[in-house]
This record gives sequence, C-alpha cells and structure tokens, in this order.
Amino acid sequence: MSTSGQARDERGGWTPRLPEGVLDRLRADPVRAPEIIALAAADRHGPTAAAWLEEMRDRYRLGPHDLAQRTKRKHANLARLGGAATGVGGWVTVVPDLVALAWIQSRMVFHVAGSYGFDPLHPMRPAELLVLQELYDTPEEARAALDGIGTPMASAYVGSKLAGGRERALTTTLLRMVGKRVGGRVAGRLVPGVASVVNAVGNERETRALADRAITFYGG
Repeated sequence: MSTSGQARDERGGWTPRLPEGVLDRLRADPVRAPEIIALAAADRHGPTAAAWLEEMRDRYRLGPHDLAQRTKRKHANLARLGGAATGVGGWVTVVPDLVALAWIQSRMVFHVAGSYGFDPLHPMRPAELLVLQELYDTPEEARAALDGIGTPMASAYVGSKLAGGRERALTTTLLRMVGKRVGGRVAGRLVPGVASVVNAVGNERETRALADRAITFYGG
C-alpha cells in the first residue's frame, strides 16, 4: 500500500495489522518483543505519520495540541474496539490482543510526535516509544538496545521464564509493554466473554495514559 493509500485508510478505518513475519519473530524471540515492535513501528508508522501530518495540515487549521488530542481520541477508541473484539476468546486470543494493542499504541506515539513537530522518521522515535512505555529510563539506553548494543529490557523480567514456555514469556513481556500488570484484571481477560469487557475498558485506559505521557513528553 502506498503512503497516500495508508493515509486514506487511516481516515476510513485503520486496522492494526502487523507487517508480515513480525508475529513469528515475536514468538521466536519473546525477550526482545518490545524492540522488535518498536523497529517495525518505525518502518511502518513513521512514513504514515509524516503523510498524515501533511494531509491534516493541508485540510484543517489545527494546532499541535489539537492534533495530538485528535490522535489520542482516535487511538483510544481503536484500542477499546479492538479489545472488545479479541477478548471473546480468553486465553486463546490474549497474545494477538496484546500485540494488536502494542501496535495501536506505537502508531499513536508516532502521530503525537509528529503533531508537535518531531520528525516521525527520526531514529530516536522508536527509542522514545520504549521510554514512554516505561521500559527504559532514557532514549539513549533504549536506542542502544535497539541497535543491539544494550541489554533488552525484557531480559530483566522474563528471561528466567523462558523455560516455562515462549508463549508465556511473550505474554509477560507484552503485558508490561502495553502498560498492564499481572493480577486480577489480567486474570479476567483469560475468561471468554468476561475478557471482552475487561479488554475494552483496560485497553482504552492504558492507551489514554500512554497518550498523556507522549503529549507531555513532546508538547512540554
């Protein structure tokens, strides 16, 4: 799909489809899931965010904060609708739901950055994404991990869990990436039917919280 086609799709109802092969890479290397998603997001969302920003500025008289708030509302709604749709399967759909949520949230951050005049194509954007998700303390540390120099964030949390299964390790890593904590709320998402409601509410809440951090970070 062309960049302009992706911009049109954004207005008509963008859906969080991962690039081909990314989910396989996540399952093969769950410890590095955040870095894999961040780099894939930079490749996919950087160009589309730049195209979106140019189009919005041509069509509307919106300032940076208005653009960022528009982005926040749209992606929070996408997260809520996605959570309701995928939550019906309980445990079976928990990884796809978390990956979809991470993809929606990463797209949102690139759009917020662009709203405030930060180049969505800059190599520090994926590093800042990981900092805003509270996975690293500084963009420099995150960038080092992205470049394969630093230690992946997830190794400190799930490296010891790999013996218990890659799917479980991936779930744990993704939960942290999208702002969720293991506990009663997460347990609810594993029950078919109940998970649909839990996902919808939780996904929207965590996406709005990430948007607020991004707006503060880029907007001052």
